[in-house]
This record gives sequence, C-alpha cells and structure tokens, in this order.
Amino acid sequence: MQYHIFSPYRVCPLGAHVDHQHGLVTGFAIDKGVDLWFDVSDDSMLVLDSETFTGHVEFDIATPTLIKQGNWGDYARGAKFALQKRFKLSKGVKGVIKGSLPIGGLSSSAAVLIAYVMAFAKANSISLEPFEVVKIASEAEREYIGLNNGLLDQACIALGKKDHLLMLDCESNEYRLIPKAANMPDFELGIFFSGLTRSLISSDYNLRVTECKTAAWIVQAYENVPLKTHDKTFLRDVPESMFKRHRDEMPPRFARRAEHFYGEHKRVREGITAWETGNLEWFGSLSKASCDSSIHNYECGSPELQAIYQVMLTTDGIYGGRFSGAGFKGACIALVDPSKKESIEQTITERYLAQFPQYRDSFKVFFCKSDDGARFV
Repeated sequence: MQYHIFSPYRVCPLGAHVDHQHGLVTGFAIDKGVDLWFDVSDDSMLVLDSETFTGHVEFDIATPTLIKQGNWGDYARGAKFALQKRFKLSKGVKGVIKGSLPIGGLSSSAAVLIAYVMAFAKANSISLEPFEVVKIASEAEREYIGLNNGLLDQACIALGKKDHLLMLDCESNEYRLIPKAANMPDFELGIFFSGLTRSLISSDYNLRVTECKTAAWIVQAYENVPLKTHDKTFLRDVPESMFKRHRDEMPPRFARRAEHFYGEHKRVREGITAWETGNLEWFGSLSKASCDSSIHNYECGSPELQAIYQVMLTTDGIYGGRFSGAGFKGACIALVDPSKKESIEQTITERYLAQFPQYRDSFKVFFCKSDDGARFV
C-alpha cells in the first residue's frame, strides 16, 4: 500500500458526558488504534476490506451518499457524506483497515472516521487542518451515523500529543495541550475490557443527551428566559446559580443530569491544576469522583463496568480512573503505576471474573501509553 494512516483510540480521564453540552473535557490519544493502508484509485471507486470485520465495502465516492447500510462500511459512507458537503470528490481509494484492540469504550468509531476523512482528503488533494478533520468526522458521526456526540472523541484522536493532556472547551473550541509536569511520577493507562461489546446508538446515549438539554430547558423556563429549539439548547448556557435556584422544583432525573454537568466542570478545572503541578494522586481522585457522578447523577454504567470500577477503587497501584466512553458497556480506564502492572492485572482479573465468570474468554487487560494524534506513518 502506498499510504498508511494510524488513528489512535482515546481515553477521557475527566470531562465525561459533557461535550454535547458544550462543557470542558480532557483526554489522551493512546498508542493503540486503527491502521488504514490504502492506494489512491485510478477512478472514483472506493474499495475497502477489514481485518477486524467480515465483508467487503465498495461504492462510488463521486456520487451522492446513499442511506446507511447497517454494516461497518457506514463509517466510510459517513466520511464521504461529510466531506461531500464541502468538497468535490472524484478519486476513490483501495484499502485495508484494522483495529488493534477489541471494540468498546475507546471511541474506535471516531478513530475509524478520522482515518477515512484523512484518506479521502489525501486521495482528492484536499488539505485539512487537524481541527477541520475533527469537525468533519464529528459531523459524519452526528448527521450520518446518528450519534449525538460532541467533539471530545475526535479532538483527542486528531489533536493528541504524547505526554500531554488535551483540554478542550467544547463551547469555544479552544484547546490546550498541557505537557506532563517534570515532577510527575511515571504512569501508564490501564484498559480493562468488560468482555461486553457495545453499540452506543442502541444504548441510552442519545436519551441522556436529550435529558441534559431538557434540564437546561426546564431551568430557563422557570427563569422566563426565551427558549431556543432543543438542538440549540445547552447546559453551558445556564449559569449554575440559576440551576441551584430551581434544583429542588425540577423532576429529580433532570436535576441529576445537570448536577453531573456542573460537578464535572469543576473537576476538569481542578484536574488541570493537578496535572500542571504533577499531582497524580489528586488527578486520579478527581477521575474517581467523575465516575461516581456518572453512576449516581448521569446514571450510566453497566453492572459489569461498575464491578470493575469498584475493584479499581481498592487495587494498589491505581491512581484513579473511570468508565471509558458512555459506560453502558465497553471498558474502564485507569492511571496506573507501571511498576505494579502485574499485580493490578491479577487483582482486577480475579475479582471481576469471580462476579462475572461468563466473560472469562472475552475479558481483557491492556496497558498503554499516551501518543501523538492521527497521522500518516
């Protein structure tokens, strides 16, 4: 193959479930991800095979995008859909794509979309800045795939930098890459796969987004603030003081969603200070508080992931961590002491499988490091 793109997976230690409400988020790109090898076609035909999924994808990149087909090729169609809104596409690619970890919780879908956007742009001599790639891939996922997410996943994957924490303001799209402090102890990222694969679209992910927007609407209605349509309503536009005035009058479900948003906003701000000062213990404790709020206020996390998280809380060598992704299935992530990886893996594996022996063959533990964002290799 003439070209090779590596598009990393991502983890989000703080700032979970708030990107779609224009909140503050953090994340790392990691050294595991998606590889796409491709040649530029002589014509407009796109031909893809996958080493991860069965089936063969083939379509014309120059014609209008067809409706979803319900298979892994929809991500390539989504990338085409979002690019076609901006550019004329005339050259296809012939390629093979492969993922390096089991699917679930690390935003593999966003990694795949970014790889396709970069490949199709390259084939058609389109020059894109990294944040343009972020916006196009996010648009593909929202408008074509049907997942109402924010920019967190795509930003971590496209903008990430080794040994740096990404902080993104999802309202202004301003971001910082904050270097690891010189006094910070070594750490790696533990990835604990529950063994339960997931589909965000069939989970309660989109419902939670709607509940957050409804919470904002309710507060604005109490305050007689002119309401906007749901798609233009965000909790970031509602001051926390306004929410607190009406918290006890609101239906509890919506109040809990807002509580998570405002609490997470504070945790991200504190987490930036902890990271900048090299205080991994503090940073880890904030990540644990984030997961507690995800369980109790955001009400997500399958029984499997909650079980892994509870084991993590009492495992020596883990600074902190939380569910990765939406937490309905998938994985937990943790910041770990590299010198204790062996005992961490043993403890988590034994105690989790004692509760869920049915996942003995599919439960997996991986350790990885932060890495640079999506790139041509």
